[in-house]
Amino acid sequence: MTEPRLRIAVQKSGRLADRSLELISGAGLRVMKGANELLYRIENQPIDLLRVRDDDIPTFVADGVAELGIVGYNVLAEHFPDADLEAMIVQRLGFGSCTLKIAVPNEADYTGPQWLDGKRIATSYPNVLGAWLKTHGITAEIVEMRGAVEVAPRMKIAHAICDLVSTGATLEANGMKATDLVLKSEAVLVKAPHAPAPELAHTYDMLLRRFDGVTASTGAKYV
Repeated sequence: MTEPRLRIAVQKSGRLADRSLELISGAGLRVMKGANELLYRIENQPIDLLRVRDDDIPTFVADGVAELGIVGYNVLAEHFPDADLEAMIVQRLGFGSCTLKIAVPNEADYTGPQWLDGKRIATSYPNVLGAWLKTHGITAEIVEMRGAVEVAPRMKIAHAICDLVSTGATLEANGMKATDLVLKSEAVLVKAPHAPAPELAHTYDMLLRRFDGVTASTGAKYV
């Protein structure tokens, strides 16, 4: 009979990928890489890592394909715009911090959120942006893009953008300036809606304790 194994969905590549593996290794789990780049096994615990696109992690966890997932709060908020996100989050992990901000060309006479009324805004986060615009009573056209959002104003696709900002270097290189904060983000540990199988409960609880120990040393907040 095949031994049941706990599954954690993690980013295969991207800004959270390496730090996620560091967290897992820091929790005393020995990652065994094999020929299958989509599946890493933990050598010393009945745990598998499902290495997938970050956009797929919320679905994997919500559907119970994985019991846990490490994902950016921005991805979670975009994927489940009407959900109680705090009920899904087990722990804030204290890395991968960034902000989702409105940005406009340097020459724009930006006076505040109302400047956006009636304009086009390019973004990869239409749900998050839509909610923010609604909160501010702004009617604008959202232009959904997948990547290279910062070039939209220069290409006359949009008047402004809503994009992730870490250092601001990309905006500066494209002649843009960040203005209003839309969302703060960091890596979070999320859980499936149903409890793990009884035979995995001990492994599940052990894993949460170890992650808590690792993140506590960096000042991350346990939810």
